[in-house]
Amino acid sequence: MNRIQTIAGLRENPDVDVLVIGGGINGISVFRELALQGVDVLLAEKGDYCSGASAALSRMVHGGLRYLENGEFKLVRESLLERDRLLKNAPHYVAPLPTTVPIFDLFSGIANGAVRFLGLSRRPGRRGALVIKTGLAMYDFFTAARRVVPMHKFRSRAETLKVWPAINPAIRNSATYYDAWVSHPERLGTEMLCDTMKEKPSARALNYARVSLGDASLVLNDGLSGETVAVKPRLVVNATGGWIDLTNSAIGAVAPKLMGGTKGSHLIVDNRELHDALDGHMIYYENEDGRICILFPYLGNVLVGSTDIRVDDPDQARCMDDERQYILQSLSFVFPGIEIADADIVFQFTGVRPLPISQDSFTGRIPRDHFCELVEGAGMLPPTLCMIGGKWTTFRSFGELAADIVLERLRRQRVVGTENMPIGGGRNFPIAPTKWCAERAAAHGLSLDRMRSLFERYGTAADTVAAYMAAGHDELLPGSDYSAREIQYLIANEYVEQLGDLLLRRTTIAITGALSADLLDAVLDILAVEKNWDAARKAFECTDFLALLQRRHGVDLDQLSKKDQGRSAECASTRKSA
Repeated sequence: MNRIQTIAGLRENPDVDVLVIGGGINGISVFRELALQGVDVLLAEKGDYCSGASAALSRMVHGGLRYLENGEFKLVRESLLERDRLLKNAPHYVAPLPTTVPIFDLFSGIANGAVRFLGLSRRPGRRGALVIKTGLAMYDFFTAARRVVPMHKFRSRAETLKVWPAINPAIRNSATYYDAWVSHPERLGTEMLCDTMKEKPSARALNYARVSLGDASLVLNDGLSGETVAVKPRLVVNATGGWIDLTNSAIGAVAPKLMGGTKGSHLIVDNRELHDALDGHMIYYENEDGRICILFPYLGNVLVGSTDIRVDDPDQARCMDDERQYILQSLSFVFPGIEIADADIVFQFTGVRPLPISQDSFTGRIPRDHFCELVEGAGMLPPTLCMIGGKWTTFRSFGELAADIVLERLRRQRVVGTENMPIGGGRNFPIAPTKWCAERAAAHGLSLDRMRSLFERYGTAADTVAAYMAAGHDELLPGSDYSAREIQYLIANEYVEQLGDLLLRRTTIAITGALSADLLDAVLDILAVEKNWDAARKAFECTDFLALLQRRHGVDLDQLSKKDQGRSAECASTRKSA
């Protein structure tokens, strides 16, 4: 069902069982859970799918080692279980990640950790070898019954410096354990959505659709056409994360303030010395103030983060200069001999953690668990179930929790579970990927390298993408290993509506620092043809995206234009007005 059909259907019959507001990873998760049970469910997202906090995570899929200090044992166990499920269900995007903790003391952190565990307010402090050893032993214990990654290992100072010679020489020990990372989190959300719509064609979803309060019902406002249509759900699920309170206000749900989110900023660094110094590991370290930071190889570059700062307006959250300096300072602590220039930072992003409201003076102690709060509707309004808290790793179990509450309210029974359900290109994942790629490359007339590239992006769905590419004339885009037919496939099959959807979420072009002016023009030209945009709409898209790129991701417009002095006059003129 396409966008026009969805809106027309709602105009004809505005009644739905459940309206899910919020198309991030949690909203898509509960949408999937409900749709698979046969519930008539509609998903509405005010922007693009997975364009908020779900696009700004640390790219970790983890149990949460530091949550043990807060006594959140249930959350850690649940997170480790969901991590292992993702390793199985989405192996094309989620993979094991060796994680090394530099240790500079033996006993520090014991008293401080005990005080935090008891719930007393203390600032974060450094964690010594004994504290870290205890935490990792618990990590191993929680996964003992299903060992899918190796157990932790301690190293001496000499052994550590042999593997990581550039690390701070003041180190005493190091410990290595395994968690996981996700390469394409936004794509994983989109694939879940596509899977659901294919399995249950009656399920409906719209991006760029904002929900507000009308005269006698809720109103869906299509941000693309400007149309409005009434919608009358029996129940609303508010899955808007850091925007929950703002959404409740917009739809007339009477509720106390529920959210107290913090923002986390990250940098993508293109520095070969730093990349090679990591030796394929994530370094999970403490800054000198006790704040946990991370850095690990990410799609050829290095991801470094993050901050943890209270934020009132999630729409205004972005990486500020002092956050960049904080992250770089933390990096200089763990690798003091490696210099990072401003030009090495090719991308930055900021997300708002959907944390419950808390008066705790230290953001690191705010619980990371998730729960649901049901708010009864006022007057003719339906009740609203608010999904509060949570972390990306536990999206499936959180969606399951919310769906089960909804099913009970609707007096419906669960008919299928998602614990072992493959996602997108994780379906029928080959034991021997190289052999699979060679066979599919031969079948589609592609080079082995090209097929491997598609496999890394789409998993086994690369077969479908490759078939589409082979069905027409295709060519690589300027300075890129993405091709014209590949971009056309994404536009036709993955709910692409704006230029940023392609460059920021359906592909990794922007986040890897691979975007050039020529490449931007080429993608925009394809999108304009597929969407039948006139010159004015095309110019607006260029202007709007370039402004967003500078404002939210720190990619300077002048630097972008210098990458290619042959940029088209049309895009150059719109850039000046951005």
